[in-house]
Amino acid sequence: MRETVMEPLYTAIATANGREGRAVSSDGQLDLTLAPPPALGGSGKGTNPEQLFAAGYAACFASALGAVGRQEKIDTSEVSVTAEVGIGKDGVGFGLAVTLRVELPDALAGETGEKLVAQAHQVCPYSRATRGNIDVRLVVE
Repeated sequence: MRETVMEPLYTAIATANGREGRAVSSDGQLDLTLAPPPALGGSGKGTNPEQLFAAGYAACFASALGAVGRQEKIDTSEVSVTAEVGIGKDGVGFGLAVTLRVELPDALAGETGEKLVAQAHQVCPYSRATRGNIDVRLVVE
């Protein structure tokens, strides 16, 4: 159980009406048509929750890598993060699994890069929120 209460610095608000419909943020910056992918029986003529989660996780993890890099005085400006979010049946219903592919420049190859990725995984809000709930695999490339 958490011992401290987080005081939000920002709250994102979005409304959706299912996997096939629309998702809109309260400020209008996000306004998307939603549709299940063909692999799940849908038309694929829109984005889906897994794509949105992948984009959010990739961006958040890249930001966490930047923060860790600044703390360690290491340039992470050339780092790229790709999130792969899988959905499938897990025995209870549907579950998610994530692979984070972190592409590092040659200067960060090896132990330094691996350490930065591990540190980012400890501080990234998405990593912290999913820890113990879904499988997250880190791949350093």
